[in-house]
Amino acid sequence: MELSKRLKSIIDLADHCHKIVDVGTDHGYVPIFMVQNSICSFAVASDINKGPVEKARINVSMEGLSNKIDCRKGPGLSTIKKGEADAAIIAGMGGNLIRDIIEEDISIVKTLKYMILQPVQNPEVIRKYLYHKGFYIIDEELCYEEGIFYEIIKAKYGSKPKEDIEEIYYEISPILIEKKHPLLKDYLNYKINRYKNIYNNITEMTPGALTRKNQVSYYIIKLEEMLKCL
Repeated sequence: MELSKRLKSIIDLADHCHKIVDVGTDHGYVPIFMVQNSICSFAVASDINKGPVEKARINVSMEGLSNKIDCRKGPGLSTIKKGEADAAIIAGMGGNLIRDIIEEDISIVKTLKYMILQPVQNPEVIRKYLYHKGFYIIDEELCYEEGIFYEIIKAKYGSKPKEDIEEIYYEISPILIEKKHPLLKDYLNYKINRYKNIYNNITEMTPGALTRKNQVSYYIIKLEEMLKCL
């Protein structure tokens, strides 16, 4: 099975586990690949919409894996019971929604060996949530596909004490910096240009607008400092 760079990057962060749940499974490609390659023994392919669940069910059946991958319809982690899975992938949705999914079923999340989270926007929301809610970020990855950067976060609950970090590190992962990730320079340039555009488009002089402008200015300065150090 040929996987996209994004899906391959998600799977590359996965450890071997017994049973994984893939939230927002779409066509079921990730659990199919993981079972076929013995990364996990069983999987739940979960999606809130009927269409993706049916597509996943067809693909699972075609691969002869109906006895190892269960396709379920439902929101977030509500499709599994506490202790049923030992790892989770939550991918392909906004950072705010991923945060809400984790918070909604936090009792399930606390039992997982790890989660792999891949937001399509607002990764800083997830990172801030994890740092302040007792999670440990194990690893992070960055990939670029069809003109889009994707940040991928691997985390688990309660492995390390809360860390106090500077706000800019919600925007850019300290792990990616430590790794000297090969895509980091391009990603920093992308974020700098994005924030410069935001800054230039803030034309109001209200207190809220000025606060936002100061915040964006701070991001630009810090990101440029990081870029100079690479």
